[in-house]
Amino acid sequence: MNTIENIIKLALYEDSGQGDITAEYILPEPLSGNGVIIAKESFVLAGIKVAETIFKFLDPDCNTSSFFSDGDPIKKGEIVFKVQGDLLSLLKGERVALNFLQRLSGIATLTRTYVEELKISKVRLTDTRKTTPGLRSLEKEAVRAGGAYNHRMSLYDGILIKDNHIAVAGSIKKAVDLVRKRASHLMKIEVEVSTFDEVKEAVDAGVEVIMLDNMSYDLMSEAVNYIDGRAFVEASGNVSLETLNKIAATGVDMISCGALTHQARSVDLSMRIDQETK
Repeated sequence: MNTIENIIKLALYEDSGQGDITAEYILPEPLSGNGVIIAKESFVLAGIKVAETIFKFLDPDCNTSSFFSDGDPIKKGEIVFKVQGDLLSLLKGERVALNFLQRLSGIATLTRTYVEELKISKVRLTDTRKTTPGLRSLEKEAVRAGGAYNHRMSLYDGILIKDNHIAVAGSIKKAVDLVRKRASHLMKIEVEVSTFDEVKEAVDAGVEVIMLDNMSYDLMSEAVNYIDGRAFVEASGNVSLETLNKIAATGVDMISCGALTHQARSVDLSMRIDQETK
């Protein structure tokens, strides 16, 4: 299934699937036009291929161009994207293209801020599954454009035993044993812990990754020292620009941060469209 294609089709249908009465009344006959998307503030770009695909869906013969790629810094006033084609299609695609570009670039921009703030280069910064329903693949791509990494994409591509799994199984050991009986030898097992006793239990269970969830800095440092390289250590919970380097200083290997996606602000873009002159 082409997830991104389906997302774009749904977004276009949501906005103009039953017609664009304003544009159709103004343009009873086909005409060609030009459109440019302009940055109204500085930001990090993400979603440029999505914008291109939107206009290609509406007008397969349209011509699109951009001097930028995802991950590039954009300055206020710069032209991000150009499209030439059927004028009605440009009007129909305007808002949908802007919505995607603004949202995805907002994520890339916030992510870049976190990446630049993180002073310990060996610590890997990742996103989480706290994404907009239906937009996960695009939002995680925007995180990569911002310079961070992806955690698991979904429930199918990584084993993470969390508190509710442990409660259902009865203990960390029981949960790990049940998973290990069925998991491929190629799959790592990660366990979420929130107390020092749980850290010890996870180490004794021989898991490959231990997530320290919502721990104090002192407890994280103590846990890292106890684990002593026997597992890859992830920190999660209460991650912000203010706490990022304090968490990294505890010695963890990775920090996962839901704010990269769920707290990102859409950037400001606009699109100007006019009729092509002959």
